[in-house]
Amino acid sequence: MVSLGFPQFPFHLFLIISGLGVISTVESKTYWGDAQVLKELKNKIDPSSLTPGSCVSSWNFTVDPCDNLFTEKFTCGFRCDSVVSGLSRVTELSLDQAGYSGSLSSIFWNLPYLETLDVSNNYFSGQIPESFSNLTRLSRLSLSRNSFTGEIPSSLGFLSMLEELYLDNNNLEGTIPESFNNGLKSLKRLEIQFNNLNGELPKNFDSLKNLNYLDLSDNGVTGKLPEALPEFLVQISMRNNAFSGCLQPESFTKLKYLEVLDLSYNNFSGSVPFSLFQIPSLEQLTLSFNKFSSMNLASRYALDYLQSGLIAVDLSNNEIEGFLPMFLAMMPKLASLSMENNKLSGMIPTQFALKTVLPEPGVSPFERLLLGGNFLFGGIPSPLMALKPGSANVRLVGNCLYRCPLIFFFCQGGKQKSYQECKRFGHFIP
Repeated sequence: MVSLGFPQFPFHLFLIISGLGVISTVESKTYWGDAQVLKELKNKIDPSSLTPGSCVSSWNFTVDPCDNLFTEKFTCGFRCDSVVSGLSRVTELSLDQAGYSGSLSSIFWNLPYLETLDVSNNYFSGQIPESFSNLTRLSRLSLSRNSFTGEIPSSLGFLSMLEELYLDNNNLEGTIPESFNNGLKSLKRLEIQFNNLNGELPKNFDSLKNLNYLDLSDNGVTGKLPEALPEFLVQISMRNNAFSGCLQPESFTKLKYLEVLDLSYNNFSGSVPFSLFQIPSLEQLTLSFNKFSSMNLASRYALDYLQSGLIAVDLSNNEIEGFLPMFLAMMPKLASLSMENNKLSGMIPTQFALKTVLPEPGVSPFERLLLGGNFLFGGIPSPLMALKPGSANVRLVGNCLYRCPLIFFFCQGGKQKSYQECKRFGHFIP
């Protein structure tokens, strides 16, 4: 037999290695439909926003995307996994914050294995695509800080595996879809702040059983707060909306994990429920800039507030009348209290001064005690006079702590003048 100079190699071993090579090549190939969506996405981005060095500017479809990820042809922007039939599927699409612009609404988003879609901090505009409903395995959708307009598609309510939804800082309008209650059973985090949403919250909002974090601040949402809220909520932020009506104690009775509640800059009225001070997990309560007129002290003899974890309470800029609630000075962890610009009257209880200057062992002192802009009268409690500079921020300006003129008593009862008019005639601490 004539030798051609090639090394001897067992023919059966060659077949095995060749077969393995074929399998490896097949597994690394991108499913054609996924590659098509990536192509569409690049085509819909304004070419002038494809800056050198950005992820999408490197996408070169002369080669297979998943097979060339993290090379010069596809530097970044997505992730692939071999999940079915030996083909690579796109499982994550996270664009860099490169200032991309354009519309995504005409793309047919057929990426059934996509788990994360993040195009945040860019300049995408137009409506949110209805075809996002095809992303049935999606667990995280972030469209934050873009220029999306129109209404939130009700089709997003079909994403039953969605855990995080970020639509904040856009120009969205309309109402929150009712479909969210029925479909988003896995949702843990919902951020839709800084939009132009209006209308009321969907009925049966508490059906979002797994919701932990809710932020719909800086919109125009109206109506009353639902009587039942998702019981696993940890943080609620609804500031700067148009909510109105009274807060019902029933809305908070099941919130055993709530740590932050911010309902400031709304039109809530009536009494501040005492039940808010009985939530052991609550650390921050902000109800400023509303129209509350009183503190509900029907349960003032209850001792639950002694177990409270509240650290900061802000009830400023309301219309709360009556005396300073004594129980606030007895809350062991409360370190910041603001009740400025209300209609409080009476003397400052000594307990507030003692908690600021000489707190009992294991009790947090008032590091911030803001009581200015009320009708408090009488002398300043002596412990506060011994307060060392820089030890605490205590503000009493705008009261009549030395004496109140006759106009004070007129303004407090019967036919009232305007609040500002009453204040103007008072003798206040400068």
